[in-house]
Amino acid sequence: MTPSDRDATGLLTKPDQFVQLVGPTGDRRHDAEYDRWVADIDLAALGRLYRDMAIVRRLDAEATALQRQGELGLWPPLAGQEAAQIGSARALRDDDFVFTSYREHAVAWCRGVGPAELLTVWRGSAASGWNPFEHGMAVPQIIIGAQALHATGYAMGLAWEGSDAASVAYFGDGATSEGDVNEALIFAASFDAPVVFFCQNNQWAISEPVGLQSKQPLARRADGFGMPGIRVDGNDVLAVLAATRVALDRARRGGGPTFIEAVTYRVGPHTTADDPKRYRTEDELAEWGARDPLTRVLALLGASGVDTAALEGEVADEAARAAAELRAAVTTIPDPEPMSVFDHVYAEPNSHLARQRDHYGRYLAMFDETDAAASAADGGAR
Repeated sequence: MTPSDRDATGLLTKPDQFVQLVGPTGDRRHDAEYDRWVADIDLAALGRLYRDMAIVRRLDAEATALQRQGELGLWPPLAGQEAAQIGSARALRDDDFVFTSYREHAVAWCRGVGPAELLTVWRGSAASGWNPFEHGMAVPQIIIGAQALHATGYAMGLAWEGSDAASVAYFGDGATSEGDVNEALIFAASFDAPVVFFCQNNQWAISEPVGLQSKQPLARRADGFGMPGIRVDGNDVLAVLAATRVALDRARRGGGPTFIEAVTYRVGPHTTADDPKRYRTEDELAEWGARDPLTRVLALLGASGVDTAALEGEVADEAARAAAELRAAVTTIPDPEPMSVFDHVYAEPNSHLARQRDHYGRYLAMFDETDAAASAADGGAR
């Protein structure tokens, strides 16, 4: 790409263009604007990015299998979006804070979230999975787009405290049609909040195609809010890393928010309750399969002299161990005590909560009485 291909904000000017540093066949594509942001990524670092993507793909497949086997109530697969999540998450500092939707398992991996913590909420064993302050990452947000407001408010607080940390809001293409996201964009632009809005355009808002929501690339929406928009190949981990570093640097220097549209693809269902065959074609899957984020990195490494067979073998072994740990973690997640639903609702006890606890406790006691009566009726056989 040349400087003339971009407008004043750095956004590529043609609708079908995006920042791309590694092509689908593994060819390294140079970009004068973005190459310098990944100049430190040598072959070893690129191999580590491949490792991240391969492991989280394996973990995602294991979690999907666990749901099919009845061990999890639901699971939202991330397959196909590994580069978008790994590339952006590896650009973050420890003191940055992340606000995600329910699909960013790879981001959680990068933030050090353990297997049991990742699965707890999907098993229905707890209302949330981890302590946000231990990982610099809020627990998954189920309400579509609400996390964009949370990220904006947190970023405004960072700015008021004089910190050069930033926050990141992850959401999908469907969330850009939600009021919460648009309100967050307005607030962030108005107060120059150090926040990165990271939209994973995976082409489908459940069963509705992105073209139904927007006649222009989603990154163009940034124009109306007065912030830069970057459209990046979301299946190119190197380009995503570069674009996120650009946006974070701008936020740290007081330049305000940036909107990133990572153009990627959701290979699996929206969740394990969805059947994508009802609205997608095999030709579409094949087309996006040729743009796989993992195979292009392997191809680049191989062309650069790396023993990719050895790398694949090592990573596959590590991924298998991680998957086994994930499966074992399911069996260690304890079932919560019924009354624990009232824990951590408020910072301090209050009469309203105490009244609810009392009512719920008496409700549960009814079942104990019923079981006792039934046992007495059949001579204690129960």
